[in-house]
Amino acid sequence: MEPRQEGEARLAGSAIVTGSADIDVARLSAWLAENVAGFVGPLSLKRFAGGQSNPTFLLTTPDARYVLRRQPSGPLLKGAHAVDREARVMRALGTADFPVPRVHALCTDADVIGSWFHVMDFADGRIFWDGGLPDVPKNQRSAYQSAMAATLADLHSLDPEAMGLGDYGRSGRYFERQLERWTGQYRADEAAGRIADMDAVAEWLHAHVPPDVTTCLVHGDYRIDNIVFHPTEPSVVAVLDWELSTLGDPIVDFAYNLLMYRVPSALPWGLADRDLIALGLPDEQAYVAEYCSRTGRTDIPNLDTYIVFNLFRMAAIIHGIKGRMLRGNAASAEAGAMVAHLDLLARTARTIADRAR
Repeated sequence: MEPRQEGEARLAGSAIVTGSADIDVARLSAWLAENVAGFVGPLSLKRFAGGQSNPTFLLTTPDARYVLRRQPSGPLLKGAHAVDREARVMRALGTADFPVPRVHALCTDADVIGSWFHVMDFADGRIFWDGGLPDVPKNQRSAYQSAMAATLADLHSLDPEAMGLGDYGRSGRYFERQLERWTGQYRADEAAGRIADMDAVAEWLHAHVPPDVTTCLVHGDYRIDNIVFHPTEPSVVAVLDWELSTLGDPIVDFAYNLLMYRVPSALPWGLADRDLIALGLPDEQAYVAEYCSRTGRTDIPNLDTYIVFNLFRMAAIIHGIKGRMLRGNAASAEAGAMVAHLDLLARTARTIADRAR
């Protein structure tokens, strides 16, 4: 949600690489030598400026580059920052030939660097921080959008049981359980305070819970800046940031991706205030139609309800970042930039909910 740059910092949730981290490099190097096949130092380490939830680092050796994702410091909410789940789901997806980085190792010994972490391949390619795709020729932009929709449709077509993920989450009541979870976390974080628009939206959502659709593996944070595209072609090399993945309703997952059409460019991936025709991008209706055609659907009932929920959930996540920032343990110095969007997201959700009354 903050300005990004390409180049070395191409990892989702990250921006410009900033300095070294407060990690004992010698101790980490020793652990990597024991647990990552082929690792040979010396090791240099830099932190990506993003990674609000799980701090993320570029590890460089003379012969290879890796990425390390760790839990943030300080008290953690129950079930949050589950780098072990990230490692598990990416390993499983790799067996299904879904585009994810290869996970080399998971460390659950907090004494190594101060928290749990996992190490994966660096996915080289292009990440687009700007949803308008200004670095792509106009006549190619729709192909990148199509690749994004197709990859999500492919994810939702996978069989969790076949990948060993049958116990990765619960079946049924996904929307309702997620609403309870995020409402509870929002209300429990007293340090971050209450927001009238979020209170109103939570009440509206509890009165408009849609029926279950089906259960599949869902990403939970599927945006264009969490996708690594091929360096020169409109194809997906890797999908990143699986912290919120679980078994759930694919329409909830797709509607989150669809938020790009509902939020303004104040969030770099937002398209709501842009001229899509001038940009050569499909509109929301066309994008929905493509996803539906790839998943065998004719339409998506209650779409605005799913949109409102995802706006509320994103606002709740940022509300949590605000709380961590106020408590002094936000994962990134850019936390304030994200928190600045909190009121906008809550207001947008309430506007759509009010219109749907």
